[in-house]
Amino acid sequence: MALFHFRNCFALAYFRCFTTYKCSGLSESSAFWKCVQAGVAYLFVQLCKMLFLVTFFPTWEGGVCDFTGEFMKASVDVADPIGLNLVMSRNAGKGEYKIMVAALGWATFDWKYIQMTIDSNISLVHHIVASAQVWMITRYDLHHTYRPAVLLLMFLSVYKAFVMETFVHLCSLGSWTALLARVLVTGLLALSSSALYVSVHA
Repeated sequence: MALFHFRNCFALAYFRCFTTYKCSGLSESSAFWKCVQAGVAYLFVQLCKMLFLVTFFPTWEGGVCDFTGEFMKASVDVADPIGLNLVMSRNAGKGEYKIMVAALGWATFDWKYIQMTIDSNISLVHHIVASAQVWMITRYDLHHTYRPAVLLLMFLSVYKAFVMETFVHLCSLGSWTALLARVLVTGLLALSSSALYVSVHA
């Protein structure tokens, strides 16, 4: 099931690029490695942008929005056209070929897609856990000693999103740290529910 879900997430993230690659005629030109090289160039440009932002434009801590600082941060995206120009200038061929290779390289990777994939897998595990909890609580032969534990886990599962959002907001966690926290909490709920499921099912 997890592998099937991973394939779905992978298809959602990359099928658009695969379709563009096949339908634009790039596959006939054997341009796959050129697209990969453009993707590596994209990663390098994004890394340079992040380093530049962290070095010269630290996170604004004030209560009022710093429009000048935000405008300067947005101006860092000028590096993208420069990177695209470098990628296109290193590829021989027609203009359409250069455009498609550079565009596919720039579009094939984004950290947000990785986060979305991991978050989708967390959601899948959460729903499996919730289904198991509902199955356990509705069993007529559930021993009365297990019922409070199952109800507690169901309560935690229902309010997990609220608790996690509050925790992330209060601790000012970044997106990756918040994702790690969701993985840990969901994992703990899954392990606890699995232990109860084994005990009930035995």
